[in-house]
Amino acid sequence: MMADADAPVVGNLFAKVPAQLPEELFEALLQTPAFTLERIVSRGHRSAPGQWYDQERAEWVLVVQGRARLVFEGGAEVVEMRAGDYVQVPAHCRHRVEWTDPDQETVWLALHY
Repeated sequence: MMADADAPVVGNLFAKVPAQLPEELFEALLQTPAFTLERIVSRGHRSAPGQWYDQERAEWVLVVQGRARLVFEGGAEVVEMRAGDYVQVPAHCRHRVEWTDPDQETVWLALHY
């Protein structure tokens, strides 16, 4: 059955998380030419040593559940994030995920624009 483009789309941010999560889960929830809204689920994941994200578009990211630590290139401090915390990352601002909670899912909402 084909979805109607004018019909509401209903979902749940905490649904459909696999019991085993060998890699972070990235899922586009809404995508237009102007932006992408993405759900990210982490469980003990972090950026590989020496890996930095350097994205073409700005990103606003919110931790909905769980905990994480981010590092920005040239920054001395680690940014601790808990549920409800968000950060706006300008385009080409190099950053990495230093840590996510290994004992529970960290659910992020990321808006790339």
